[in-house]
Amino acid sequence: MGSISEPASAHASPANIPIVDLRSFSSPDSTTEDRRTAAEELVKACREVGFVYIQNHGVPQEELNRAFEVSKKFYDLPTEAKLKAPHPPGWAVHRGYSWPGLEKVSNVLSKTDDEESVKQLRETQDFKESYEVGSENNPNQPNVWPPDDVMPEWRPFMTSFYWTCFEAAKRILRALALGIGLEEDHLLRYHSGDYNQLRLLHYPPVPAQAIEGGKLARMPAHTDWSTMTMLFQDDCGGLQVEDPKRPGDFIDVAPIPGTLVMNVGDLLMRWSNDYLKSTLHRVQLPPRQDRFSGDERMTRARYSIPYFITTDPDRLIECLRFDDEHPPKYDPITQREYSAMRARMQY
Repeated sequence: MGSISEPASAHASPANIPIVDLRSFSSPDSTTEDRRTAAEELVKACREVGFVYIQNHGVPQEELNRAFEVSKKFYDLPTEAKLKAPHPPGWAVHRGYSWPGLEKVSNVLSKTDDEESVKQLRETQDFKESYEVGSENNPNQPNVWPPDDVMPEWRPFMTSFYWTCFEAAKRILRALALGIGLEEDHLLRYHSGDYNQLRLLHYPPVPAQAIEGGKLARMPAHTDWSTMTMLFQDDCGGLQVEDPKRPGDFIDVAPIPGTLVMNVGDLLMRWSNDYLKSTLHRVQLPPRQDRFSGDERMTRARYSIPYFITTDPDRLIECLRFDDEHPPKYDPITQREYSAMRARMQY
């Protein structure tokens, strides 16, 4: 693959995370040059930062607002009602409702059992709850749905929203492929959409001192496993990404209305032969604390919706070679093999 010409710089957010407009990937009036410019801006951001805000991503605002409304309605239910759609035991199936403390996010890769490592990892509890939804066509990850008498709108809406998100993901995958010099549909060939994951997250209010003192965590620093992640945030804040210029320092990824936040996953970094960058990120205290219990500061409740895009499980992922000076760094692997390495330490 030949070298990539540097496009004009994309707009930047206050934290110097680029803002890229993908309108040209949906507008009938856009030219080939328009698309290529946007694609190269996207890839430049994915190489230098690994995170990017995307405008004109393709998810209608009305539908996104409804997704947050439905999510909040579910998390407002009594615990016993939410537990009627529980996450299955173990790590193999990642669906349904996960209560606070069930999941421990980490960046550990494990191929063997190590009970002491797991024990140490879980000494600081991740205090959040989540609900995972997938395609009904995924035989490996059967969905777990709330009974209709608990929340009848959950299943039909989330099923529809899952596919709305995948349509937006196609736009990004096309832009990524074009931006790294591939045919526009190259990455799409590996993604049927049936193996993605829609996640509804809720961070309940907790004493701020518990987060600051390390007794509890929102979500520790980690990278995502998949091809890429699209993230929709509420207006709370708290997401941070490692500063590419100062490793170990983190910068805020403040919510920007009308955008989603996209980041490169570990699988895509491996697939791209480290051409694209998967970056550490975490959820810390939100910038504002607007609740008190007596004299104690409480965190503000936070809602977010990540959508993880991944390849079909048995497609072989082999490093893309960009030129003779950059031979493959990694052995071929399937997504099924890769995700199994990562999931065992998390549940």
